[in-house]
Amino acid sequence: MLISCFSVLILISNVSCLYFHIGETQKKCFIEEIPDETMVVGKYKVEIFDRNVNDYIPTVYGLGMHVEVRDPDDKIILSRTYAAEGRFTFTSHTAGEHVVCLHSNSTAWFSAGQLRVHLDIQVGEHAVDYQQVQAKDKLSELQLRVRQLLDQVEQITKEQNYQRYREERFRQTSESTNQRVLWWSIAQTVILLITGFLQMKHLKSFFEAKKLV
Repeated sequence: MLISCFSVLILISNVSCLYFHIGETQKKCFIEEIPDETMVVGKYKVEIFDRNVNDYIPTVYGLGMHVEVRDPDDKIILSRTYAAEGRFTFTSHTAGEHVVCLHSNSTAWFSAGQLRVHLDIQVGEHAVDYQQVQAKDKLSELQLRVRQLLDQVEQITKEQNYQRYREERFRQTSESTNQRVLWWSIAQTVILLITGFLQMKHLKSFFEAKKLV
């Protein structure tokens, strides 16, 4: 069994395919770093552990998965319950880390208490079904290839903009940290000087009280 709680960082425009185990009341969350205005498609399939065969089998009728997606500002952009097998789609409007969480829609479907969830997350142009686009727009093979290349160029541009945004944010964080370290050093120096001055003043007062000076 995989660890009970983990997060997966997926590079933009890559395809993620994995499976994980989940209990009746557990929730799994994944972190996707996504540029703005980028489509994401997640495909999943849920299986139930059957003790009789000691293996995972297709789920029973009525079992579903609830999918919740939050943007970098912690706003919910998708919250919906789906069937035991299906897909969910959303489009990012803010660049940054999006949190995708999945959990069951019930706590009493079966006695085993364990599910296996197969998850395939596709980002960017990988999420586009070009066969469907070709059939819908009646494109030739050459036109479809040009369409794919244009989408790839657009996705690369979005990725570059996102990387520049991340670099700028990292630089701002570094500058802020360095500034705080500088002010902390200055504060320490001032405290040491004040402490030394007070100690010398107290020592002088002590000598004068004892008439040693």
